[in-house]
Amino acid sequence: MNHEAHIAHELATFRAAKDDFLRQDSRSPLTHHQRHGFAGLSYYPFNPALRLELALDKDVPVDPVILETSTGESQEYHRAGTIHFTVASEAVEATIYRGPHGDLFLPLRDATSGDETYGAGRYLEPSMIDDGRVLVDFNYLYNPNCAYNEAWSCPLPPRENWLTAPIRAGEKTFEGEH
Repeated sequence: MNHEAHIAHELATFRAAKDDFLRQDSRSPLTHHQRHGFAGLSYYPFNPALRLELALDKDVPVDPVILETSTGESQEYHRAGTIHFTVASEAVEATIYRGPHGDLFLPLRDATSGDETYGAGRYLEPSMIDDGRVLVDFNYLYNPNCAYNEAWSCPLPPRENWLTAPIRAGEKTFEGEH
């Protein structure tokens, strides 16, 4: 199996495990009623061009960023850095944040939001490759739990991560009932 096929297989395995979690786990954001008829999430096909190793520009403001949530609360994050890439022939800049436990977090809205994907945006957890580079695999973009169940509180992507380009990777709109 070549490298790209191996990565596609890992993604397919991850997606199947997520569907199983949503369908069967007691911690699933799906309600009992939703789980009963759940046939799996809808995803874009694997796109190797949207698996990117990018420089992380750490020259960003150090002040906290307060993200509003879907339930009107707020959560504090800090900018880890910005990334620059091209998608659909458009140059894009996005900010990666550090969460309360130091984990990387990339909340975003893009040109598919509200049409092909969840309107409030999607999330990704990039991983550090080394001190100055991150792996940003948009094939793993996912809907926040509030996309499945409005009782969940989810941070909303800040305006600086509202992208005008479409990122056709990861999860699509959840078609189940709320």
